[in-house]
Amino acid sequence: MRIELVRVGDWTAVGVEVLLPKTTLLAVTAGGGYIMCGALDIGLLNRQLRDRRIIAGRAVGERTLEQLLEAPLESVTEAAEELGITVGMKGEEAVRIMAETASAG
Repeated sequence: MRIELVRVGDWTAVGVEVLLPKTTLLAVTAGGGYIMCGALDIGLLNRQLRDRRIIAGRAVGERTLEQLLEAPLESVTEAAEELGITVGMKGEEAVRIMAETASAG
């Protein structure tokens, strides 16, 4: 497992990389949310965990934290949409919004 501080504009996010057999789990978190690789189940977060209002986005096919930040989000939670995080937005932009929202509130 590797943990790395990642600069996103004026903000510092935390990147996590977990090497598993035949796959690597990737996540970047800032403020009250996170983006993650394809292992993230957005449907589960929106349905079974809806009351938690989890702010998250998912990108698919990335192999590094840098690629995760550059990739367009394939899906986002309802709570993320309420902050202006949208499908197709780059991961880096979503993380920036998460960081800014947390510092404003």
